[in-house]
Amino acid sequence: MNPTTMVDPQRAMYEKIDDLYERKRKIELGGGEEKIAAQHARGKLTARERIDLLLDPDTFVELNPFVTHRATQFGMDKVEAPGEGVVTGYGKIHGRPVYVFAQDFTVFGGALGEMHALKIARIMDLAAKNGAPVIGLNDSGGARIQEGVISLDGYGHVFYRNAVYSGVIPQISVIMGPCAGGAVYSPALTDFVFMVENTSQMFITGPKVIKTVTGETISAEELGGARVHATKSGNVHFTAPSEPDVLEMVRRLLSYLPQNCREKPPAVPYTVTKRDAWIEELAEAVPVEGTKAYDVHKVIDLVVDEGSFFEVHAQFARNVVVGLARIAGEVVGIVANQPKVMAGGLDIDASDKLSRFVRFCDAFNIPLVTFVDVTGFFPGVNQEHGGIIRHGAKILYAYSEATVPKITVILRKAYGGAYVAMNSKAIGADVVYAWPCAEIAVMGPEGAANIIFAKEIAESANPEATRAQKIAEYRRLFANPYVAASHGMVDDVIDPRETRLKLIQALEMLRDKQESRPAKKHSNLPL
Repeated sequence: MNPTTMVDPQRAMYEKIDDLYERKRKIELGGGEEKIAAQHARGKLTARERIDLLLDPDTFVELNPFVTHRATQFGMDKVEAPGEGVVTGYGKIHGRPVYVFAQDFTVFGGALGEMHALKIARIMDLAAKNGAPVIGLNDSGGARIQEGVISLDGYGHVFYRNAVYSGVIPQISVIMGPCAGGAVYSPALTDFVFMVENTSQMFITGPKVIKTVTGETISAEELGGARVHATKSGNVHFTAPSEPDVLEMVRRLLSYLPQNCREKPPAVPYTVTKRDAWIEELAEAVPVEGTKAYDVHKVIDLVVDEGSFFEVHAQFARNVVVGLARIAGEVVGIVANQPKVMAGGLDIDASDKLSRFVRFCDAFNIPLVTFVDVTGFFPGVNQEHGGIIRHGAKILYAYSEATVPKITVILRKAYGGAYVAMNSKAIGADVVYAWPCAEIAVMGPEGAANIIFAKEIAESANPEATRAQKIAEYRRLFANPYVAASHGMVDDVIDPRETRLKLIQALEMLRDKQESRPAKKHSNLPL
């Protein structure tokens, strides 16, 4: 037998292996070194560099790298799109599985086509089947125009999965460049949206289209930059100054979340200390005078595990504070009125922010702790005409629908319909505590006295003295926690310094809580 013939099959295999690596090298380069350099010049990382920063080292496994488009029109039959403009696969964060897709701006500007969408849809399906979060790193100019309506159909497949898998697995979107048109709807359907300041934008129609249609002139950053969406539209939950910073925030967020709706959030080891039983600073954290403002962050930081509060939507609707934290190592969702902004009143934006956070926590088995200091729903013609009734009803709906452990602490004021909405006993709170300075009433003593005793005050020889007397009488009879406690609407009036201990005890008691709602196809949230 010819020795040369014997080694040829072996040589052929190595040649095929060499060809495999050459093909992968070409795919990994995306649009090529020139476009990668341009991406870096804009202060942006490549899709693969982003994945490497996001995931635990050496855990990424790529899927479908060889997928390519099938378009032939407009010269597309002569155009290559390595990786089809999106990198997809799975890996680990904090040692737990996650699924990820990262759009590659160096290939067609990250524009989505038929096969690009197929890769994303498949990774979402795998995430749902295996019960793990899916993270999208978005950097896309929108639909791939050369593919026409087929690209729009691709978006539909992604949107459908966003909706169907909502509440099943955590879905996280990170906007890392310009995202326009259909590219912004998928992030809007996910649970949390992150943006990089100054290098990422989101808008349905860009500045050029707006100028053409309406005549308005605006820059891309002013129209849809991170600051705009974090403060005005509320479309974004978190922002950071750089891509490494924003990816580190994603990693931190995931440390609070369960893998899916069937799991509880991950606890961390905790050792009980003297601080748990008595926190002296809480006695002075809230002014007794109802007209004095204070920062509720101080109360939150004193009550939760040190340094554990991770605020969500921090720059939007700042009259309400929401976020994730730990109490004795257990993850909780925190909701609190913020008296230093709009006196903690609830307006349209705050209602939306609060309701969606409550529903997220309920979907993923995260207990809710609510700190109440609310004057009411914010008055005004714009609020009424803007639909405060409908938006405020979302809070009532979200808390009533939630079946996770729900604990309320009334810090100071709890007036009117806003008292009911803020996780009161009547709409399903498991445990309600009140501080001794709490005023629980239909309205504040001043306003109530002016209405109830209007005639007596007007006819009095000394109206101001009579008014002060009636205010004090109303406060004694109604605006205190003991009346509500006597009717079972408050489970206990507690020393503020014991708040953390009471929460630890209540969370432990409610750890195995089971509650269900009537069988139905789905509810009809007042959108």
